[in-house]
Amino acid sequence: MEAETWTNSINQTNKVALLAWAKETGIDLVQINGQRRYGGPPPGWVGDPPPAGTEVFIGKLPQDMYENTLIPLFQRVGKLYEFRLMMTFSGLNRGFAYAKYSNRHGAKEAIAAFNNFEVREGYAIVVCKSTEKCELSVDGLATSVSRQELEAVLRRVTEGVLSVTLYTSPCWKRAQLAVLKYTSHQAAAMAKKTLMEGNVRLGGLEMRVDWLNPDMKQKLQSCEKKPSSSRVQGSKCLGVPKQVPQSPVLHNVLDCLNTLCQKQYLGTPLFLTKCVQADANGWLWFWCWVVIPGCPVPFSGFAWVRQDGTGRSGHEEAKIALALQVLRMLGESSHSVGANPLPFPKSWSISWECGAVVFLVHGGTQPGRQG
Repeated sequence: MEAETWTNSINQTNKVALLAWAKETGIDLVQINGQRRYGGPPPGWVGDPPPAGTEVFIGKLPQDMYENTLIPLFQRVGKLYEFRLMMTFSGLNRGFAYAKYSNRHGAKEAIAAFNNFEVREGYAIVVCKSTEKCELSVDGLATSVSRQELEAVLRRVTEGVLSVTLYTSPCWKRAQLAVLKYTSHQAAAMAKKTLMEGNVRLGGLEMRVDWLNPDMKQKLQSCEKKPSSSRVQGSKCLGVPKQVPQSPVLHNVLDCLNTLCQKQYLGTPLFLTKCVQADANGWLWFWCWVVIPGCPVPFSGFAWVRQDGTGRSGHEEAKIALALQVLRMLGESSHSVGANPLPFPKSWSISWECGAVVFLVHGGTQPGRQG
């Protein structure tokens, strides 16, 4: 639902009351992704966001009760930093909300004052400490990726990283699982969005990013943290696809880049690819980015790619395009892989513009450049 149209879907009486209150107080309410939010930060806020332990969960709300009643109520016990009301598409609330205070004392006072408080006759609400999720699990990491290398790339693409811990993956063979801890729920949520939308692949494997499940956390803590040697045995997990062997082209190009980086003590290349556009003819426009820990700056560019029926995804094709350019910029010819040239189709044509833009043509006619 658009932020400008949320007032059109609630009943007229409550709509008038809410609009009048918002106008009178000057409070801004913005609805995004199923929640309507005030503050975060509120007007006039100076400094960092409040620490963990300052947010409370509010449950069992009447579904036709809104911020004009709830915000003044919860402001009685302390200064609000943020108030989030979960909404349905019909304009009713979903029966719960979150209130974040400027300090922990405000949160404690809210629990003491409003847990089992009747906001309306017959409606006693629940108010308790909110468990803020600040940890992510990233499964499917290659065993060659070190904690330092992973942390380096995470700090480049996300904010608020507190710690990175590596475990042997319980669900994938020859893979690692990383637990990422962030400074706040918001930082973790933004990191999750970035990592999922960016379709990050490290060492050729597709990663699975999710909130860290409490059961998984307990299981990991009881296991050995450091993966064993080159062959790590993981338990079988339902719904996890088997890893498909890489094709010779992908295998050779990435192996060549990995080998070069190892020889020069640069660390393992970490890739990020994101599809930013698709046209009607099946062409995909990718943004590609690779961090090599030993290089002062990352390599980045754009590529038009098209799946060729060999089973490789568009993300893999984009990785090949960028890997080739990185090899050339580092002084390695694509013909240096093994004794024979790489088996690339003759229909491929790659050019480089302005040091940062890659165009990859694989058969057919290349679509026009965008922007």
